[in-house]
Amino acid sequence: MGEIGIANLVSHLIIYMVVLLLAISAHEAGHAWMSYKFGDNTAYMLGRVTLNPVSHTDPIGTLLIPIVAFVLGTMGGALGSIPLIGWGKPTPVNPNNWTNYKLANVMVSIAGVLANLILLIIGLALAKILYLFAGFDPASILGREANPLGIFVRNLMFLNLSLFVFNLLPFPPLDGSKILSTFLPASAQPILEVLETYGFLILMFLIYIGVFSLVIYPFWIGLRYLVIAMY
Repeated sequence: MGEIGIANLVSHLIIYMVVLLLAISAHEAGHAWMSYKFGDNTAYMLGRVTLNPVSHTDPIGTLLIPIVAFVLGTMGGALGSIPLIGWGKPTPVNPNNWTNYKLANVMVSIAGVLANLILLIIGLALAKILYLFAGFDPASILGREANPLGIFVRNLMFLNLSLFVFNLLPFPPLDGSKILSTFLPASAQPILEVLETYGFLILMFLIYIGVFSLVIYPFWIGLRYLVIAMY
């Protein structure tokens, strides 16, 4: 890889990591803030109600794995199929402090993905601003152009959309499993226990064989259509 190629890779990686840190920080801060609103100050006292990425960064899940996956994905080949996964430091909550357990369990669980949805909407608004005032067109936002603003907005939209959909999947430790557990009858508890034990492995297997790609693809197509329709 030549000097220009390396410079291009590094610039894309920096922008990607900035957006990823923002997305993960907003997600975890959303959990912490909502838990605090329902009477649990565990995360609040630990300084987790903040967008400061230092408070939410996991060295492996937030930095190492996303960086390695990004570089390998850019290089292509067999290793390029490694999915771009990442996670933040889990937000500590104490459900015993919640004033309304069932409602709190749903709202605290969904708060993270709602934070990602807000960032997605902000990305769409920025795309419209770039169309109106900076002479951008859909290709500048959706294509592979090296314009830093276009790259930032594209990552902001697609990364937060991916986190929104991904975290709603009903597999532990994702938020979707916690939401689902609120509405399932007690007879489903054995199934939940199995998922708690093997959920992460099942999730990684589904990602590896491309199931998540099939799930997220229609959402990506819908977002691309919306971005083009806004022009």
